[in-house]
Amino acid sequence: QVQLVESGGGSVQAGGSLRLSCAASGRTFSKNAMGWFRQAPGKEREFVAGIAWSGDSTFYADSVKGRFTISRDNAKNTVYLQMNSLKPEDTAIYYCAAAPARYGSRRSSEYDYWGQGTQVTVSS
Repeated sequence: QVQLVESGGGSVQAGGSLRLSCAASGRTFSKNAMGWFRQAPGKEREFVAGIAWSGDSTFYADSVKGRFTISRDNAKNTVYLQMNSLKPEDTAIYYCAAAPARYGSRRSSEYDYWGQGTQVTVSS
């Protein structure tokens, strides 16, 4: 079992930045690939970013590429999402997730564990 807790969400004006954190419990954090997903009201949950369990490989949705950066610190059992140049369309609840695999996936069904989510609101 892996427990995930997101933090760092909030309200920001367009063009601003936020850094999300996801703290994981247990000793097996480094054995899981990690991902960030988001869901806006009335829309399906969508993939945002993923990172391999070693942290040496990352990948992003086209909509956030060049603006968002995913990273992890296995010693701290924490994964991060640095979000720059935020746009109103980035407004959503952001979730971190863990997959028992070396590499992550763009499909939410590949992830076994999920956090409770943190709200990100970007205003014009």
